[in-house]
Amino acid sequence: MKTTTWKTMYWLVKREFWEHRGGFFWAPIITGGVFLLLNIMGIITAEVVGARHGINFGASGGLQRVIADMDAGDLSKVGLALDVAMYSAMGLLIVVLGFVVFFYCLGALYDDRRDRSILFWKSLPISDASTVLSKIISATVLAPVVAVITGIVVGMLQLLILAVTLSFHGVNVWQLLVLAHPFRVMFNLVGYIPLYVLWALPSVGWLLLCSAWARSKPFLWAVALPVATGLLVSWFGIMGLFDLPTTWFWKNIVQRGLLSVFPGTGSVFGHQGNFAVSGNPAMDFMDLGNTYQLLASPNLWIGAVVGLGLLAGAVWFRRWRDDS
Repeated sequence: MKTTTWKTMYWLVKREFWEHRGGFFWAPIITGGVFLLLNIMGIITAEVVGARHGINFGASGGLQRVIADMDAGDLSKVGLALDVAMYSAMGLLIVVLGFVVFFYCLGALYDDRRDRSILFWKSLPISDASTVLSKIISATVLAPVVAVITGIVVGMLQLLILAVTLSFHGVNVWQLLVLAHPFRVMFNLVGYIPLYVLWALPSVGWLLLCSAWARSKPFLWAVALPVATGLLVSWFGIMGLFDLPTTWFWKNIVQRGLLSVFPGTGSVFGHQGNFAVSGNPAMDFMDLGNTYQLLASPNLWIGAVVGLGLLAGAVWFRRWRDDS
């Protein structure tokens, strides 16, 4: 009988990390480095262009006087701007994370069959359910945790670079940093991970199902099947053959099934009812309380149940399909 302990699960997840560290680790690290490099280049460009046109914001302590004349409301806006500077690093990392999780799930079960290593793994006392679970944990917990840690580090460096730059223009660095809320930013980013686990389940389930089921080209099956079905539903609606909910299908089936691995998509098409968010996904993502209103959405829980069903199908195909 194949059983799995927490220690075994730890090593299964660690195996996934080492086999896919290019996506899980290096992709966010390199993305964060590129983000900081682009910001530094932008600051240098602004300084050079400003010098050429005789612009000197630091003359006679101009910026420092502006900050000294601000009231509490103005200072609060400055603090918000600094928080946005920290969050800005996550904007690019979110896109990279979505692609990493998407393609990882597509190949997670298919690659073992393609290179025949599935025969080795099936010879070990590890159940198919445990193998699939380790890949779910890797996609929905491990990858986001690495991305969030990278985002926090890059965000702090971004804030420090901004503060140092302004210090050359007469602004007190410590007075500026006091206005920011780095711990609140960290709390919001880390706190979003459990919600991401629930929201991403339909996409993760669908992609892993295709990875376990498809004999070849899992990407084609995973993307073409829902998109082709959506086009067919739209065609039926245009032709007046059936009164099918075209917009609903594209939003709740196609988008939900393919794009839920991208963090923040819940703020775009996950809210329904009277608790609608502000309409700015970036601002919603910054407000953890606002984001967690998604827990009141049937969309989240129906999607999670469907995702669990798809994952059960992935376990079943993992057990019986080895392409031998």
